[in-house]
Amino acid sequence: MTEPREPKSALAIFLLFLRLGLTSFGGPVAHLGFFHNEFVKRRQWLSDQAYGEVVALCQMLPGPASSQVGLTVGYLRGGYPGAVAAWVGFTLPAALIMALFASGLALWPEASAGGWVVGLKLFVIAVVAQAVWQMAGNLCPDRPRRTIAVLVAAFLLFAGSVWMQALALIVAGVAGVCLSLPSDKTGGDLGVAIRTRKPLVFFAVFAVLLVLAFLPWQAGSFAAIAAELYRAGALVFGGGHVVLPWLEEGFVGSGAMSADTFLAGYGVAQAMPGPLFSFSAFLGGVEGGWPGALVAVLAVFLPGSLLVFAGLPLWQYVRSHSLARSALAGVNAGVVGLLISALYDPVWVSGVTSPASVGFALIVWIALALWRVPVWLLAMLSGLVGMWVF
Repeated sequence: MTEPREPKSALAIFLLFLRLGLTSFGGPVAHLGFFHNEFVKRRQWLSDQAYGEVVALCQMLPGPASSQVGLTVGYLRGGYPGAVAAWVGFTLPAALIMALFASGLALWPEASAGGWVVGLKLFVIAVVAQAVWQMAGNLCPDRPRRTIAVLVAAFLLFAGSVWMQALALIVAGVAGVCLSLPSDKTGGDLGVAIRTRKPLVFFAVFAVLLVLAFLPWQAGSFAAIAAELYRAGALVFGGGHVVLPWLEEGFVGSGAMSADTFLAGYGVAQAMPGPLFSFSAFLGGVEGGWPGALVAVLAVFLPGSLLVFAGLPLWQYVRSHSLARSALAGVNAGVVGLLISALYDPVWVSGVTSPASVGFALIVWIALALWRVPVWLLAMLSGLVGMWVF
């Protein structure tokens, strides 16, 4: 197999991904559709099989899958400069908007207590409920995996700290191996040659930074912001929605910000194009202004990027071993349980305060799941209606 021909300049890759970052609404699943249309059908940078291999690898790694796919496409087309250009272009628009939103709240703190925030919180309930429904259908197709998901959810509702979440996912992976859970095996080769000889170096950097992220840092410092976001990016399987309970524990549970502010930012992030992990710019911006936003964005995306570069040469091994695939199937089922627990706390308990709020959340969910109203439009409508109703 050979590398894609006609390597592109970093500037060309940046401009292409900037356009995608400005127009790719709808979350990670929609992003993968945009990428397939752009890079497989339109430009023919990758074959269907090669693109499927890239997606499968990124789905098995912690971090934001759609951003990792974009990073990989940029790397395969333009090397490391192409990878950086792809990530910056795709992430920059949403990150800037979220940082601006954080600056606005700093100038007008009372804005986070208005009725529009209530509407956004109820919108988040509908979004997370829909994510649970879709992910359960894809990741828990049989009784053993549904059982794992329910048990993880029940366990985390009893003891939902970050450490317990990591432990629950590890146990779910062990259960997957013990139960020999079935997992689809992809066929053929990636379709492109990966010429890096540095997978162990990238993994070593990832591991060292993860150890440093668990050290005690001064609250509110840039190091503490970076550590919190790096942990989330390194340990979250399943993408943007699953990062919610991890970040809530670190920023709301620690008292760094109120639950209202946190969920308002999360609701606005749903309306943005590009990766949902750009929510990190809001969190860092609230705590540390523009420098904090930059630190937060770099920290949350860094671990997934390091694992992509470490994982590409090792992908052939992982995809060909049934035990590894069974463990990943168990972890994916555990991720569904993690999201179920997050749907209750903090999302439900923070947003639902009356029968009217339950009714509003149901209407939003119907609009999202049955009427297929675009997520970005529904977020804006929820905020506007919340101003009048609540």
